[in-house]
Amino acid sequence: MSPDQERIHTATLFTPAGQSRRARHERRRALKALQTDTTSRPSSVREAPARYLPKNGEPGPAALRSPIGLRVPKHQDTSATWQAAYPFLAESALDAGGVFVGQMLPSGSSFTYDPWVLYQQGRITAPNVVVAGIVGAGKSALAKALYLRSLAFGRRVYVPCDPKGEHTAIAEAVGGKAIQLGPGLAARLNPMDPGVRPSSVSDDEWGAQVASRRRALLGALVETTLGHPLSPVEHTTIDVALAAAVRAADRVAVLPHVVGHLLQPHRDDDPDGRLREDGRPVAHALRRLVAGDLAGMFDGPSTVTFDPSLPMLSLDLSRVAENSTALSVLMTCASAWMESALADPDGGQRWVVYDEAWRLMQYPALLRRMDAHWRLARHYGIANLLVFHKLSDLDNVGDQGSAARAIATSLLANAETRIIYRQEDDQLGPTAKALGLTAAETARLPYLGLGEGLWKIGRKAYHVALQLHDAELALFDTAGRMAANASPT
Repeated sequence: MSPDQERIHTATLFTPAGQSRRARHERRRALKALQTDTTSRPSSVREAPARYLPKNGEPGPAALRSPIGLRVPKHQDTSATWQAAYPFLAESALDAGGVFVGQMLPSGSSFTYDPWVLYQQGRITAPNVVVAGIVGAGKSALAKALYLRSLAFGRRVYVPCDPKGEHTAIAEAVGGKAIQLGPGLAARLNPMDPGVRPSSVSDDEWGAQVASRRRALLGALVETTLGHPLSPVEHTTIDVALAAAVRAADRVAVLPHVVGHLLQPHRDDDPDGRLREDGRPVAHALRRLVAGDLAGMFDGPSTVTFDPSLPMLSLDLSRVAENSTALSVLMTCASAWMESALADPDGGQRWVVYDEAWRLMQYPALLRRMDAHWRLARHYGIANLLVFHKLSDLDNVGDQGSAARAIATSLLANAETRIIYRQEDDQLGPTAKALGLTAAETARLPYLGLGEGLWKIGRKAYHVALQLHDAELALFDTAGRMAANASPT
C-alpha cells in the first residue's frame, strides 16, 4: 500500500482522543483487514480509494480538527440592514413613465412620476397631489420641478394664487405670463368676465354657467369680508343686483354696476324699499373693491387677457401678502377670473398649483371653491397640487366637527399621492395617523435630508431624493435673498 493510500485509510478509521481502549483495538483490526483486502486484489481490478475529508477534518496541527461540529448562531435583522450583505435586496421602482424626479434611496434607481399616466394605468383614482414639509426642506422646489418638467409632455400650468411671487420668474422663463396684482399696478382683472366659451358647450348652457359662477363669486367675496355665512335675504339681494347689472351693462358687467344696484335698486326690483335696506351690508362689503384699499384692481374691464395657449399663467399677489384680509379678497377674485379656463374639459391636461395653501384654508369660501376643483379634477383633466407645511394645518381649519374641517380633511382623502418632507418630532404622530405610516416610515421623517421625501402613492411608499439641474436650481432659489443679506461673522 502506498503512503497516500495508507494516509487515506488511516484518516478514515481515525479514532478521536478520549475513546475507550476497546474501540481503538477494533479500529486497528478493521484497518488491517482493509489493508489485506486491498493488497490481495489483482492490480487490474484494484480501484483507487475515494478521496474525501473526514467529518472531523484531517489529522495534523494545522488541519482545523475539532471533536465537535462548527455551529454558527442564527441572526435576524431587517431588510434595511441585510441589503448591505445582499446587494440585490432593494425596493422596487414605481415602474411608470413620466417626469424624472430623482433617485430612489437607497437603491439609486431612477424615479419618475406622472399622475395622468398612473390614472390611465388604473393605479390611482385621484390625480391630486399633496406636498407637506417644514420650511427649507425642499417641498417648493419639488412642486416647481414637477410642473416645469411636465411642460415638455404638453401639460400647462396655472397658479391661481402666488402669495410670495416665487413662480413669476419661472412663468417668464418658459414663455408664459405672470400677472402682478396690487395697489398702483397697471394690471386690472374683471372677475365677472365670462371667459372663453368651450366649443362643446351651447350658448344656453354657457349663460347658465357664467351666471352661476358670478353669483358664487359675489357670495364668496361678501362672506369673506363680513366673516359669516350669507343669510337667505343677502343671497336674494345679490341675485337681484347681479341680474340688474347684467341687463344694464352695454358689454360686460363690472363690480361697480353691482354695487350701484345694491345701494340704489330699481323700483321694479324693490317696490317697497326693503331690498335696499337688506342689501346695504352686502353693498359696503363689495364697495371695498370699488372705492376702498383694493380699488383699481377689479373695478373695471380687464386690461389683460387670458390666453389658454400659454404654457404657464401665474397670478402674483405678493404686493398684498402682508394684508391677510386683502389677500383673501384678491385670491377670490383672481381664482374666479381663471376659473372659466379651468372648467374647460377641452383645455388639455393642466397642473393647478396652490402654494402656501394654509392661507387659502383659513377662509371657508375659498376652501369650498378649492374642494369643487378637486372633486372635478378627473372631469376637467387637471391635477391639483397643494403645498403646505404640515398635515396638522388641516386641524386648524374651522372648529372640530365643522363643515370647513370636513372639507379640509376631504382634500387629503381626494389625493392619492402624498409627499412628506422633513417633519418635526411633535408632528410625527398626526402625520402617521393621517397617512397610515408604518413605524419605520414614521421614524425616518425627522431625518430626511434636503430634497428627500417620503412618497406615498396608494399603499406603496418610496424614499426619493429630488435631483435638480443647475439652471433649475438658480431658477427655484428662494434662499438667495437670505444669503445675499447675510453679514460675515
